[in-house]
Amino acid sequence: MAILANTFFEERVEQLFDLAKRVRDAFASAALEYRVIGGLAAYLYVEEAQPDAGRLTRDIDIAVRREDLAAITSAVRPFGLEYRRGAGIDMLVQTADPSARRAVHLVFTGEKVRPQYEEAVPEMGAYRTIKGIHLLPIADLVRMKLTSFRAKDETHLKDLDEAGLITAEVEVGLSALQQERLARTRARE
Repeated sequence: MAILANTFFEERVEQLFDLAKRVRDAFASAALEYRVIGGLAAYLYVEEAQPDAGRLTRDIDIAVRREDLAAITSAVRPFGLEYRRGAGIDMLVQTADPSARRAVHLVFTGEKVRPQYEEAVPEMGAYRTIKGIHLLPIADLVRMKLTSFRAKDETHLKDLDEAGLITAEVEVGLSALQQERLARTRARE
């Protein structure tokens, strides 16, 4: 049974990275910027620090500039992706299998993902590359996770923290609310 589960896991990882590489190649072909955020970013950072400690995600979240949306829509088509907006979410779905659950979800730099959020998505700036994928810097990722602060964000935060990635330098940039949320996350078993 373990071999079968491993096969499914490895297949899922391969599918996720294939999608991430298609996004990377599409954006590179049009000289567009993006930053992977969310679960895939947390997974890559944690896996680099502590191999086999990351938790896999089922979709990809990326930060892009809203003014690039038309160019993104055109750039992704040759890579088997198409832009869709559904249920208030902007996404790139795979043309052959247009599932929102396995999509690339877009959030826009300089805008709040939800009106009640304390902070907007960071502007394009520095990035970290792991496995050829442009990631939001760790400090920005931690602030985003502490801003949205859903159950899965707390899980990602715990993983990042246990891997030693939420350092004193990262904590210095946190707001009072984010510091309190980080303390709550650390206090949970």
